[in-house]
Amino acid sequence: MISPAFASILASGRAQFNARAVEARRRFASLDMAAFGAFLHDGVDPLVQAVAAAAPERVGGVTLAAYDMALELVGHGLAGPAAKNPFLNTVWRELAPQFAPLLATAPVDVLGMLSNAAIHLGSVAGARPAQWQAGMAAVAPQVGSVVQLRAVGQVLAWRAGVAHFRLGALAAADTLPPALALAAFDEPGAQWPQVHAQLMANPWRGNADGREFGSFSGLGGAFGTPPQVRATNDGFVVRSAERHYLLVADAYGAVLHSATAQEYEQANTGMPPSVRLDGATVHVGARSIALDLPAGDIAIAANAHTLAITSPWTHAIRLLPLA
Repeated sequence: MISPAFASILASGRAQFNARAVEARRRFASLDMAAFGAFLHDGVDPLVQAVAAAAPERVGGVTLAAYDMALELVGHGLAGPAAKNPFLNTVWRELAPQFAPLLATAPVDVLGMLSNAAIHLGSVAGARPAQWQAGMAAVAPQVGSVVQLRAVGQVLAWRAGVAHFRLGALAAADTLPPALALAAFDEPGAQWPQVHAQLMANPWRGNADGREFGSFSGLGGAFGTPPQVRATNDGFVVRSAERHYLLVADAYGAVLHSATAQEYEQANTGMPPSVRLDGATVHVGARSIALDLPAGDIAIAANAHTLAITSPWTHAIRLLPLA
């Protein structure tokens, strides 16, 4: 059963809500009204209750906005019991209510931003939606505007594995109050200018071990054949089975985008003087890293911050920080 607060609003505006549902069924031929009813219970009711407690004078407008958006999301198959992206249901049920004061003043903007973020995070292989949700919940009491919500959402999406957000997220973090920016990076008590400078200078700040990316596509991975890699300023252009990709990676994650054969041919094959391969050991400055790969066919590529290691014996790319 839905809460008394939500039931009362639906009853008092029954004709208006029913008309909206009828119109939605015209727009979305596959709209499942049972699924919509389930989403009203599981996704909309919790945020209606939260707004009713925080700003009861605004709960009617919030409910109307949420009802309309719920119709559209369920109509597109994005929300409800059979949703393409179940994380969206979780965001409405668990995260949106924690922004009740902001929902009360800008329900369309807040629900739109949270929904778009949930959909995007669900579509990025390797992203960690649960981490993003936990980070957003932690900073919710400090978020005072839609602008701040959007900025902190971008920062936390980057930290949750959306590596290509890095520069945009750092620019967004600069627009936040320093305390909120530091909270988004889980570094309370630090000085934001220093943290920002370190993040700009070193994409691998906080992760000295690097990461491994990729596996055989036949087992659900990214690459049909062992990848070959060349460096660019933004990441690495990868060739595998006549397909080409741009790999962007940093301390928080790695993301694969499409690229072209021309981009691969134009990418850098040089190597900084600080990097040297000796058999199955790679030397980076004063560090020596023994590789679990057969010596002789190992290939390396590097940009200003990252070393990529490949071999015809693996579908994975080993990424190591140069700093």
